[in-house]
Amino acid sequence: MKLNRSLIASPARLAWIIATLMVILATLPTATADQPFRLRVLSYNIHHCEGVDRKLDVQRIAEVVRSVQPDIVALQEVDQNVKRSRSVDQPAQLAELTGMRVVFGANIPLQGGQYGNAILSRFPITSYKNHLLPRIDDSEQRGVIEAIIAGPAPLGQLVFLATHLDYRADERERLASAKMINDLVAKRADAAAILAGDMNATPESETMRQLSTVWKITNDDPQFTIPVSEPTKQIDFILSAPPAKWQAIETRVLDEAVASDHRAIFSILQWQASKIDGD
Repeated sequence: MKLNRSLIASPARLAWIIATLMVILATLPTATADQPFRLRVLSYNIHHCEGVDRKLDVQRIAEVVRSVQPDIVALQEVDQNVKRSRSVDQPAQLAELTGMRVVFGANIPLQGGQYGNAILSRFPITSYKNHLLPRIDDSEQRGVIEAIIAGPAPLGQLVFLATHLDYRADERERLASAKMINDLVAKRADAAAILAGDMNATPESETMRQLSTVWKITNDDPQFTIPVSEPTKQIDFILSAPPAKWQAIETRVLDEAVASDHRAIFSILQWQASKIDGD
């Protein structure tokens, strides 16, 4: 029987295959049940993929997302089949361009389509629900999308919330929304949970103080996200709960000032499953 030499890898090709496998293995989660697990989280108000140059470009937004290789992404101001953004399904396109799974929470019917928030995930999304937030004085309808994500061990099930709160100076609606969001996570007090989005509130605001009774903001010092050209204010946040089980390894604002009217905020969070609250 003659051996098909085309099936035998040359030494150079074999070395390439081994090197490739090593790179792939290095990117897989290596934590065990007693070791910390790190999660890469991005929050981005994408302004329906319209940049400050007035150019609609879903691909450009996807490139910003891919630049930090996130595990999970919270997106705000997302259009789905809306006329102003060429009637494209932005959640579906962003999922395809990033290679991630997606769920979309529609808050407002708009120009033949829907407008709301979305979540992209590298991990399976087992279920999701869009919760409409309180409205005061006939304001724009806001929402928080809640996804249950099946992460690898030791993280396991993750509750991920993505939102975009009211922008007006009067905080009453934001405070009502913060209370509702806090109540949502209180139902899953022991679960790993992440909240991310455009809070339209600054770190010292009453809204963020109320959220901080349940959640921990990932950055101690302000990370400015607006105005996009020369940011001077932080209104975009990533928060985690229970606070005692998460450690923020890194939080930073991405250096991209054209694709949207906000800069994206990125965190690497470490979860320790064996850590007990209060330790």
